[in-house]
Amino acid sequence: MAKRDYYEVLGVNKDASADEIKRAYRRLAMKYHPDKNPDNKDAEAKFKQCAEAYEVLSDADKRRQYDQFGHDGLRGAGMHDFSRMNVDDIFSMFGLDDLFGGMFGGGRGRRAAGRSGPSRGYDLETNVELTLQDIAAGAEKTIEFSRQDLCMECTGSGAAKGSKPATCPTCRGNGQVARGGGFFQMVSTCPQCQGTGQVITHPCSKCQGSGRVPKKRLVSIKVPAGVHEGQGIRVAGEGEPGRSGGPRGDLFCYVRVKPHEYLERNGNDLIAVVPISFTQAALGATIDVPTLDGTQQLKIPAGTQYGSVFRIRGQGLPDIRTRRRGDQLVQVTVETPSRLNEKQEDLLREFAKTENRRVSPKSTSFFEKLKKQFGGS
Repeated sequence: MAKRDYYEVLGVNKDASADEIKRAYRRLAMKYHPDKNPDNKDAEAKFKQCAEAYEVLSDADKRRQYDQFGHDGLRGAGMHDFSRMNVDDIFSMFGLDDLFGGMFGGGRGRRAAGRSGPSRGYDLETNVELTLQDIAAGAEKTIEFSRQDLCMECTGSGAAKGSKPATCPTCRGNGQVARGGGFFQMVSTCPQCQGTGQVITHPCSKCQGSGRVPKKRLVSIKVPAGVHEGQGIRVAGEGEPGRSGGPRGDLFCYVRVKPHEYLERNGNDLIAVVPISFTQAALGATIDVPTLDGTQQLKIPAGTQYGSVFRIRGQGLPDIRTRRRGDQLVQVTVETPSRLNEKQEDLLREFAKTENRRVSPKSTSFFEKLKKQFGGS
């Protein structure tokens, strides 16, 4: 299914500022918040769709690529796979725990604050472009993408060499803060340490204290024969690193099929539309038709009608489960010549007489028409 325009998703213009984009995202995130829409799968899907749009439009480089090339421009950009991501991860990723924790009684904030232990890294998604030949035989492809990886300078701690993270002074290491007093209190994630209980006092110069740096990555993937447009190929452990020593996420490569010059896919069958002349259709002929393996001869019987379909068994694509190959369907279109020489026209007029069909008379020249109308020698 085609993705919606990210500006349309957030309801902003293409010249919207970074602050306008942030405000639009927070407004929609609040509208579709899972705590506000319990057990509403449609609202959750829209929430994740907004998060995906915000990831692109809030990043200057990704936004520039998207503005110039659309969704295709984000290939290899290491996009997070929001469809597989837990909602709590999205709150943590964009720093929304504190905002929403207060609005909805701190429930979301309390869940996020308990994340100081090891946790799995985020999944990423990218695209892999395949030809019909790749799909027919299976292929091995090298994929290049970018991901946030552990900073080698500080080994992911975010602290400069010789220093260590300190206990957060705001929450005293608890990762949570309570607001209000008496009977009513709102507990939310600490806004200073984002629930970790620690702060970086001397940040690493290379990653500015984040513990992560963007890194390009090349991986080789095996594509099984028979895959379809939009199917995902999972590459385990190629996502982003986890927190506190947790395992890496996965990379999902989604299939995009490159259009073929002559063939079109229909399930496991291939379709080719081949033009023939009206004499070939009337008298029969043997023609060359395009296939994945080159050209192949096909016999056209006499009296073939426009749009007739012929089947070549076993020349389609393999089924991804059974490996049984589909067929190739050849649809013929009958071309009418736009220009005839005098001999061809005479022959066709004689043929028309045998059919007892009325045809247009021979055209006369401009000067002959003038003579008939005005006379003259």
